[in-house]
Amino acid sequence: TLDLKILTHFATTDAPFMMECCVRTENDKKGGHLAVRKSDKQLILRESAMCADEDEAAFQDISKHSYFNTNSLWIRLDKLKAIIDKYGGFIPLPMIKNKKTVDPKDDGSQAVVQLETAMGAAIEMFEGATSITVPRTRFAPVKKSDDLIILRSDAYEISDAFVPVLNPGCNGKAPTVSLDKKKYKQVGKLEACTLKGIPSLVKCTRLTVKGAINMSSGCHFVGDVSLVNNSDEAKTLPDGTYTNTEINLTGQPGLGPLLSSSISTTPIDGQKPGTSGLRKKTKVFMSENYLNNFVQAAYTAISDSGTDLSNGTLLIGGDGRYYNNEAIQAIIKMGVANGVKRFWIGKDGLLSTPAVSAIIRERGPVWQKAYGAFILTASHNPGGPEEDFGIKYNCENGGPAPDEMTDLIYEGTKTIRSYQISQEFPDIDLSTSGSTTIKSDDGFTQVTVEVIDTTADHVNLLKSIFDFDAIKALLDRDDFTMVYDSMHGVNGPYSKAVFVNELGQDPSTLINATPKDDFDGHHADPNLTYAKDLVKIMGLDRTGAKIPVEGKLPPSFGAAADGDGDRNMILGSQFFVTPSDSLAVIAAYADAIPFFKSQGGLKGVARSMPTSGAVDLVAKKLGFDLFETPTGWKYFGNLMDSKVLYGGKDYTPFICGEESFGTGSNHIREKDGIWAVLAWLNILASRNSDPTKPLVTVEDIVTEHWGIYGRNYYCRWDFEGVASKGANEMIDKMRKDSAANTGRTMGKYTIATADDFEYIDPVDGSVASKKGIRILMSDGSRVIFRLSGTAGSGATVRMYIEQYEPDTTKLNMKVSDALADLVKIALELCEIKKYCGTETPTVIT
Repeated sequence: TLDLKILTHFATTDAPFMMECCVRTENDKKGGHLAVRKSDKQLILRESAMCADEDEAAFQDISKHSYFNTNSLWIRLDKLKAIIDKYGGFIPLPMIKNKKTVDPKDDGSQAVVQLETAMGAAIEMFEGATSITVPRTRFAPVKKSDDLIILRSDAYEISDAFVPVLNPGCNGKAPTVSLDKKKYKQVGKLEACTLKGIPSLVKCTRLTVKGAINMSSGCHFVGDVSLVNNSDEAKTLPDGTYTNTEINLTGQPGLGPLLSSSISTTPIDGQKPGTSGLRKKTKVFMSENYLNNFVQAAYTAISDSGTDLSNGTLLIGGDGRYYNNEAIQAIIKMGVANGVKRFWIGKDGLLSTPAVSAIIRERGPVWQKAYGAFILTASHNPGGPEEDFGIKYNCENGGPAPDEMTDLIYEGTKTIRSYQISQEFPDIDLSTSGSTTIKSDDGFTQVTVEVIDTTADHVNLLKSIFDFDAIKALLDRDDFTMVYDSMHGVNGPYSKAVFVNELGQDPSTLINATPKDDFDGHHADPNLTYAKDLVKIMGLDRTGAKIPVEGKLPPSFGAAADGDGDRNMILGSQFFVTPSDSLAVIAAYADAIPFFKSQGGLKGVARSMPTSGAVDLVAKKLGFDLFETPTGWKYFGNLMDSKVLYGGKDYTPFICGEESFGTGSNHIREKDGIWAVLAWLNILASRNSDPTKPLVTVEDIVTEHWGIYGRNYYCRWDFEGVASKGANEMIDKMRKDSAANTGRTMGKYTIATADDFEYIDPVDGSVASKKGIRILMSDGSRVIFRLSGTAGSGATVRMYIEQYEPDTTKLNMKVSDALADLVKIALELCEIKKYCGTETPTVIT
C-alpha cells in the first residue's frame, strides 16, 4: 500500500532508487538479502541461486546478512529512463540460474535450468540507491508454504484497515515454521493437509513438521513443537493442545481405503480429444493404462484450471455401452486419489448426455453442485467389445470442455509419468439408488458416492419447458399415433419416464427401449440408414422415399434417438424431416413452446456451418440474431452464455442445431434428442388444439413452411471408415485449390468463393480455423467437405450438398434429382475415388 510518510522520505533524499527491507528472521533466511559490494560500496541484492553451494551457510547467516528485500521498490522515473537509454532500451540485470524440473509438481520429471532476473536486483544499477527498514506490520513475506501457514493462522489478524498484522499474542515475533519441503512444497499439498482448518500458532515459537501430517483448526501448538511421520502416507494429528513436545505419528492409522497409490506409466499416442471427446475401439480403452492415462490427465487439467476437486460434486455416467461400468469404477477410484470428496453416479451407470448437462445445471443443493462430469459415450457409434468406446468431460456450465481444456488434457497425456488411484476403495453397487460413504481409517476425511435417479432431473426440466397437458391431449386423439425408437441406447429410460409415466401412453409406443451394451448389434445412429425398424414402420425406405404399405396407415409421428440420447430424427407418416428443416420449423414455431413464449419470444438462432440455410430464412423474416458456427456444440454454448459469463449481449432464449440430427436450446448446454421430439409434439399440439378438426400432420407443417420460406434441397453423404491418410490428403488438396477454384464455372454453376471455413467467436474473440472446405456458388448453392473428428477408427468424410429453391412450383422434387448436378460437381472437385478408393457413400441423409 502507498505510505505517504515513505513517499515523502524518498522525495527528500533525492535518491534514484529505494528498497524497503525487513530485518531477517530464521523464517526469511533463504530469501534474497541486501549487501554492499566491496569494490565500489554499491548496494546489491543477492539471491540464494546466485551463491556457490559452499557459500550457502554464510548466505543464510541472519547475523551476518541482516536485511532482506520486501519487493516494495521506489524508483524515480527520470533516472530509470536515463539508465534504459544508456543501455539501448533495457536494463542489464544480473542473471539468476535456478535448477528446476519441467513439471514443478514432479521432482522426477525432466531437469531444466531456469534463467531469470529479479526486479530488486536493479538496485545495483542506480548510483546512490538507498534502502529503509520497515516493520513487520507493513510486510508479511510468503515465499513458501512455511510462510503461508503462518499468515493463514491466528498468528496474524486483519486490522481495521484490512491489512494482515501480527497478533499481539505473538509478543512481536512470528513463530518459526519448518515444514517438510518434499511434502509441502506445493500449496496444494499444504491445503490437502489442512482441509479442516489451519492449526493455532499464536502461542507457538517453533513448529517443525517432518513427513505428511494432517492438521486442523482444533490443533493448538504452544512453545516448541515437533511432528514426525516417517511413513509413506499422510497421518492425522488428533485435535488437542500440544506444548513443547515431539509427536511421532508414524504408526498411527492412515487413510485406509482412501489411500492413494502412484502407478508408473508412459505416454500413449493418439489421446487427443475430438469435438466430442476421445473415441477409440473398446479394446484400446481396455488396454493397459489407456483409460487411466487420459483420466489422470483430465483430473490434472481440471485442477490446474482452478477447479477445487474436493469442493462440490463430480458427476459420472454413460450411454451403457460395453465397458461403461468398469470405466466408472476406475474413474471413481482415481477421483478419490485426486481429492474428489463427492460423486453422483447415474443408476446402472446410465446418464444421457443431455441429462448430464441438466443435472450439472439444475441439481442441488448449492453446496453439492456439480463442477463437471465425465460422460462415457461414443454417441452414435456402434458399441460392443469389438466396436467403439469414448469419454468426454463437461464443465460447470453443463457444456463440453472448451478447446483450452481439451488441449490441456492432451498435453498432459503426452508427458504423463504416473497416475493416482485408490486401489482399496470398494466398487460401488450401481444398481441401487442411494449414498455410500467411505471413511478413512484415521477419521480425517471421507468420500460419498451417491447413485442417483437416471431420469428425474432431466424430466423435471422438460416438464417446465413444454405444455405436457397439450401434448397429452394430442397423443390421446384417436387419429394420432406415434412410435419412438431409442435404438437400445440410453434414451430408453427417458422415453419411458416421459411418454409412459408422465404422458400416460402405452409402452408399445416405444420400441428398442431397453439399453444394451452393444445396442443389440445395431448402429445407434438415428438416420434413414440405421434406424431401420422405425423407417419401415413409418412407410419409408433408406432414401426417404415412400414404400407401399398394407393395411393401416403408418403412425402419425415417429422419432428416433442415438446411443447417448442427444440426437433425434423426426418423421411424419411416410414423410422424412431433414434435421435442417426441423431446426427451421422449431424456430418458426417457437412461440408455441412455453419456455420461449414466457420469456418474450425467441431472440437468437444458430446452426453449424454444414447445416442448410433453412433457419437463416426464418431468422431474417422474424428478426432473430443468426450465427453460423463450426461443428461442435461448445460453440453454441458460448453464444448462450454471452451475457452471464462474458457480460455481452443476451441472445437467449436461443435455439440451435446441426445437420447431424442435433437440436437444442439454452435450457442446457448440449443437444437434446428428447427435447426436439417434445418440441415437435408441442408444435403439433398447437396446430391441433381443436379435436373436432382434421389432424394437421408433420407433412402439412413442413410443406406449409416451404411455401412461406422456400425449400433448401439438401443431403449429406458419409464415407465412413476410409483411410485417414487418403482423406487428409484429399482435404489438403482441396484447401490448396481454393484460390484456383474461386471464379471457376462448372456446368450451370459458378464458384463465387472456395475457402476453408474460419470462425471468429463474437463472444470471446477466439478463432477456430480449418473447419471445413466450402464451395459457395453464385446462386447460393453450397458444397461442403469436412472430416469428422468423432469416429472410433479410420476417418469419416462428410460431403454436404445444398440448393435453395424459392419457386413454389418446384418444392416437391425428388431430392436426388434436385441435387444431381451439384453432386457430380462435388465428386469432380474432391476426387474422393482417387484418394479414398470409393465414391459410393456409406450413408446418405
